[in-house]
Amino acid sequence: MKILHAADLHIDSPLGGLTAYEGAPAEEIRGATRRATENLIQAALDHEVSLVVLAGDIFDGDWPDYGTGLFWNEQLGRLHDAGILVVSVAGNHDAQSQISRNLQLPPNVTQLSTSKPQTVTFDDLEVEVIGQGYATRDVSVDLTEAYPDGDPNLFSIGLLHTGLNGRPGHANYAPSSVEALRAKSYQYWALGHVHTREIVLEDPWIVFPGNTQGRHARETGAKGATLLTVEGGAVDAVEHLVLDDVRWDLCAIDATRCASADDVRSAVAERFSAVAGDADGRLAAMRVEITGASPAHEGLWANRRGFEADIRSLANAGGRLWVEKVKVSTTRPVDLAAARDDGAIGALAQRINSLRDDPDAMAAYEGAFADLTKKLGADARTAEGAPVDPTRIGTAEQLAEQLDGSLELVVALLAEERA
Repeated sequence: MKILHAADLHIDSPLGGLTAYEGAPAEEIRGATRRATENLIQAALDHEVSLVVLAGDIFDGDWPDYGTGLFWNEQLGRLHDAGILVVSVAGNHDAQSQISRNLQLPPNVTQLSTSKPQTVTFDDLEVEVIGQGYATRDVSVDLTEAYPDGDPNLFSIGLLHTGLNGRPGHANYAPSSVEALRAKSYQYWALGHVHTREIVLEDPWIVFPGNTQGRHARETGAKGATLLTVEGGAVDAVEHLVLDDVRWDLCAIDATRCASADDVRSAVAERFSAVAGDADGRLAAMRVEITGASPAHEGLWANRRGFEADIRSLANAGGRLWVEKVKVSTTRPVDLAAARDDGAIGALAQRINSLRDDPDAMAAYEGAFADLTKKLGADARTAEGAPVDPTRIGTAEQLAEQLDGSLELVVALLAEERA
């Protein structure tokens, strides 16, 4: 028997921040969650699974129209026509949606209760699925405390949308522990909420499949679902199925050994070629970060806009590649203190250092940015993964970064002038 475990489809996630990037393939990236969902359904059909379990966040809050629900019902109908059963729980994003609560699902689908744990038994499969969905977004209690123990005569699956005991970048909703899950005597825990694939434990199997489609530059790598094969009432095999339609990648270049900006460009081009190959025909969306104490530092900082344009041109010539952002964070491979001891550069460096060390002085500058967030477009203000994080504008941390960057730019321009 085969069972497909997926979570965090986030169908029609808005990804509004893409409009802030000139030339972004916004429509293709926005449509990726639907295409990954279609890939999920096709995988269930191709592998002839008996059951699909969905561990929450099918949707991404309320939909702008009913098209999202109609699309999802159409996909579930494909499983119904093939006789494939589906059991699902609501996650924190699903709990936000008023529309999805009234969605009429096909008869092959069981949406588990949000008020208490519910057990669904499939006698012909000798399987039981136990789970509870979210009635509200913020679930701060361990839902598994009320889950019943597994039936020793059945293959028991625990279905749960959870932060478990905490994962970076994710709110710790429905917190629990490995010990608490093991105590229920289930053979498999189908978890959701964490967007990075993780096999937490193999005895019993406790698995986060990750999301089916990366939605921004912090969700890199291949995304998909988990296929498990059950033989004799036990897990025989666990396999990751790649389902994403757009692949996000972090192109991190250590420029320490790069003598010039041209060397950095060559390193980026080599990385682009590898990314395009790994993407296997998918659109690859990348964030480029250049770091290191590098001899190329002066050249990079003297013409950052030109360097970024060159990098985008490399992507255009390298296949189905798109560069979301280029971030240059290099430093000089010399003693900065000695380089700043004299003249205008030294005076500027001292002024910046004194500003950074004076909270009251920094606070005075924060006020200058008070109205800036209001002037940003709605996409840039609200979108996860947007190019501008409005919560950081005008903060001491962001101001310090800008001060450091301004010093680097001035030094680079003066060095170029002297040369």
